Amino acid sequence: MDKQVIENLVAASRILANEGVLDGLGHVSVRHPDNPQRYLMSRSLAPALVSASDIMEYDLDSNAVDLQGRELFRERFIHGETYKARADVMAVIHSHSPTTIPFSISRTALQPVFNGAGFLSPSVPVFDIRHAAGMTDLLIGNGALGKALSETLGQGAVALLRGHGNVVVGETVQQAVYRAIQTELNARLQLQAAMLTGPLIFLAPEEAAKVNARSKPEAIQIRRTWELWKRKVEAEI
Repeated sequence: MDKQVIENLVAASRILANEGVLDGLGHVSVRHPDNPQRYLMSRSLAPALVSASDIMEYDLDSNAVDLQGRELFRERFIHGETYKARADVMAVIHSHSPTTIPFSISRTALQPVFNGAGFLSPSVPVFDIRHAAGMTDLLIGNGALGKALSETLGQGAVALLRGHGNVVVGETVQQAVYRAIQTELNARLQLQAAMLTGPLIFLAPEEAAKVNARSKPEAIQIRRTWELWKRKVEAEI
């Protein structure tokens, strides 16, 4: 396997921790570049500590291909079920992105307030685990819950998990990281704007469509920010 794939996956975990999206919890995966029925993700470990030797291969039922006694993330089913549902998705991030959580427990929808977050248009859906499984610990601990979450995500880029966090997807790991960081930033900006005289003016769907048309995985804003974020953590990789 191309070492660059592993390096980028390790960098993604460290970037998201460095940028305040991930803390000691959360995880990032990429679809296997040579086998779309597999994905790559680290063993259960704080994202900022992930290294190449921690990366493991999983099937889409989220079974480790070669466990070797290593501990797995309990919520790995988020990744496997998303890859099953979305052939276009090549990277998945689950985080407890802090400023997004208030939007998951209120009637206020998370909507794009600046052009860096056009992928949130028209608003971000919320997955309430109670509708799928009643009273739980809110964790996506099996395939059925992962499938229910993927249905809420639909064809979108982001879904919130009530009282828990979010899931973000992309066509590349760089795009997914960009979206995860911009989602957290958008949530902060929306909360700040809510303290000002309203009503707020969000991106219109037509504006968001134009933004998204130039926000492909190879777009300059994604490449430029990835290079910056990676430079900050590359000494640790």
